[in-house]
Amino acid sequence: MSLLRQRRFPRSRTSVRAAREFALSTLTKWGITSRHEDIRLCVSELATNAVLHGVPPGRQYLLQLSLDGDLLKVEVLDSGDGRPEVREPDTEGCDGRGLYLVRELADEFGVIDHALGKTVWAVFKVAVTPDGEDPGA
Repeated sequence: MSLLRQRRFPRSRTSVRAAREFALSTLTKWGITSRHEDIRLCVSELATNAVLHGVPPGRQYLLQLSLDGDLLKVEVLDSGDGRPEVREPDTEGCDGRGLYLVRELADEFGVIDHALGKTVWAVFKVAVTPDGEDPGA
């Protein structure tokens, strides 16, 4: 059985915290017992990138979480142009590490281009307790 939850967030720095909280709440509801910190960090990085680089003014981004067996997929969809690329961290710089961290922490990572915008996604193999709640409950 597959589970799905999604929420739209405004283009604001404060939405990143709300996106992390939504993700962690979803993990708990679904009975996911592992990799919370990796997932939280990746949600934070993907949401931050959407706010800073992907979402045009006045628009929102979508955070979608789906669980299929023991695979959790995190997706962030925005309507901005440009294709994000992983950069090797610069030891002198303070930025540019976000997608590098996502690539290193996730089991799979990628970008899907759309006619308008793109989806940046990451997949995590997770442990799930059998008594996880239905997301509609």
